[in-house]
Amino acid sequence: MAKPILKAVLLSPQRPLGTHPLLVVGPSLGTSSILWTEAASLLGADFDVVAWDLPGHGVSPAATEPFDVAGLADAVVDLVDSIAPGETFHYAGVSLGGATGLQLGIKHGERLKSLSVQCSGAKLGTPEGWHERAETVRGQGTPVMIQGSAQRWFAPGFMDREPELGSRLLHALRDTDRFSYAYCCEALAGYDVRAELGSISVPTQALAGALDTVAPPSFAEEIAEGITAGGGTASAVTLAGVAHLAPVEAPAHVAELLRSLITWSESHGATK
Repeated sequence: MAKPILKAVLLSPQRPLGTHPLLVVGPSLGTSSILWTEAASLLGADFDVVAWDLPGHGVSPAATEPFDVAGLADAVVDLVDSIAPGETFHYAGVSLGGATGLQLGIKHGERLKSLSVQCSGAKLGTPEGWHERAETVRGQGTPVMIQGSAQRWFAPGFMDREPELGSRLLHALRDTDRFSYAYCCEALAGYDVRAELGSISVPTQALAGALDTVAPPSFAEEIAEGITAGGGTASAVTLAGVAHLAPVEAPAHVAELLRSLITWSESHGATK
């Protein structure tokens, strides 16, 4: 499997990196760094917040060959090394970005200070479903996913309350490279780390939306239970009124939970 190339967007104020704790945030399939803009604005005074985009999404170049979720985790470490060589960092990711976070904890735990896995799971969907979606998008393009994604991503009433933000996210989906999106689907088809959760020792927070049909609260509980069974520290939190994109739907709550996790980890010097 190839290791994709990822690009980053700085979401906190421009300043020399290293004077504040580094928080790296990851996206869900079909979105971009837009997903984290508001939550990052609430955290940016105290943390350096760097978002990465999936291949063919946002600022990242399109993928030219298949990759897996472990390869995305490797690419995130390469990205961090390109901006802060060898630095440890806090990580938060949504859906596929959360799955990448679990792989970071499994493969690169020595680089992590804390891990927030949001609206995700140790396994997501079925291989058959992901392969079918990959073929659909390859043939018809990402606009074919807009209606279904809007229904999965947002809790009822969100588009009425935040029409501009919702529209920006759906436009990001429309503009995503169809082949890169398909490769992401195929990466998810082969993703299942349920048996490896016990190897994660970094302090972990698993957040779920109470209305999420993609990664319901039981998925967050499974993550926390798997990590604690291996001797790690993890908790599961369910956010009321939230579906699949927690940082957009509840930015203040997500920022508060992240601040608490990062502050605790920093004060305890928690690394693997």
